[in-house]
Amino acid sequence: VAGPQFRDGTIEIEVAGDLAPGAGEAARGFVGLAFRVLSDSGRYECFYLRPTNGRANDQVRRNHSLQYVSEPEFPWHRLRKESPEKYESYADLVPGEWTRMRIEVRGSQARLYVNGAEQPSLIVNDLKLGAGAQGGIALWIGPGTLAHFANLKVTAE
Repeated sequence: VAGPQFRDGTIEIEVAGDLAPGAGEAARGFVGLAFRVLSDSGRYECFYLRPTNGRANDQVRRNHSLQYVSEPEFPWHRLRKESPEKYESYADLVPGEWTRMRIEVRGSQARLYVNGAEQPSLIVNDLKLGAGAQGGIALWIGPGTLAHFANLKVTAE
């Protein structure tokens, strides 16, 4: 997304993610937002949603509805293995429906709020790029996903 470098502040966006035609078994409608994107190294922080997990009948899948990653060093599978449950959480999500995301970033902490909730659904107190990192903002989709984005608003501090 074109714009100034982002370090601290608030990012708001509406996203909708669903399975793309022919999506593989592991697809979940992955959709989210990357921030502090370092274009020269390909590193970034990211919160994303797994909409098909939101109302799954399997509680473990439901608990993996929201995800934080810091690519490429800290992908989801590494974080899940090394720190189970710390970087994932539940939210009531529906594939293909608009979901409001608000991300508050300050120093080494980020909070993800979903659908206007007063309390965060996922808190990360140790952003992997560090408190002083700054970079761009990018729309993020995962494999097997049909994604839509609307109403991006960035308020830098």
